[in-house]
Amino acid sequence: MWYLLAASLLLLSFHRRASLGLLAIALVLAAIDETLQWQAIAALVGIGAVALWQTKIKERGTTALAGEALLLLCAVALMLHFIPGFNNLKIISAIKAGPESAPFSFYYNFDKALIPFVLLACLPTLLKRPAVGPKNRLWWLVLILSMPLLLLVATLAGGLRVELHQPEWLGAFMLANLFFVSFAEEALFRGYLQQRVSQKLGNLWGLLIAAVIFGLAHLAGGPLLVFFATLTGLIYGLAWLWSGRVWVSTLVHFAFNLLHLLFFTYPVWQHQPG
Repeated sequence: MWYLLAASLLLLSFHRRASLGLLAIALVLAAIDETLQWQAIAALVGIGAVALWQTKIKERGTTALAGEALLLLCAVALMLHFIPGFNNLKIISAIKAGPESAPFSFYYNFDKALIPFVLLACLPTLLKRPAVGPKNRLWWLVLILSMPLLLLVATLAGGLRVELHQPEWLGAFMLANLFFVSFAEEALFRGYLQQRVSQKLGNLWGLLIAAVIFGLAHLAGGPLLVFFATLTGLIYGLAWLWSGRVWVSTLVHFAFNLLHLLFFTYPVWQHQPG
């Protein structure tokens, strides 16, 4: 089921019918094994009806704006796990990646994975729009090199320590982080939010506002995490702006998270007493 869900997300940019077909099968299997309980099924039927209605509206008037606002709220609720009835699969619980790393858990999140499907009904260009590339392609190299540099700065700031990992759950982490975290978050923060703000205020404001809101979404981790999440939001936002593709910013987002896990304390350095 989870592999079908991941495959449906992978195909969403390239073959819409196949993607939706795989999603339908994944939803049925999730209902059978009770990953989706009746509350989630009822909510998804409602969200699906609004999404279908939204795609049929030809003129962008009050009705279209109301439908888009409702779907955006649903997407945020899915990201924050506010909709009941999703029995997400816990892969690891309070495990330390290394001796200096803080314990953490991660899940296969069915609810969060649905965000790109919901937002695509609001914005047909969610996953692909014209690129606004840098004048010199060497800026892509600067962007790539900024990721390890930012992690080293976080180390100097006391949030991380260098610590090499190759955990046995690495494969599950990669699947979850690529499809159920990075792609979902990039669809929301770059494909939708940055794009909509850019349409109204221009690319610079779209980049900055989306990055700040992305940083604030990490408020539970404290002010240092908000600061560094905002900086990573700028990196992902530039990758999206220069490529015009959510999958490009997704791969940059995933690469940063994987680099963090493999070479630094993950998710943060756990300060030892004394």
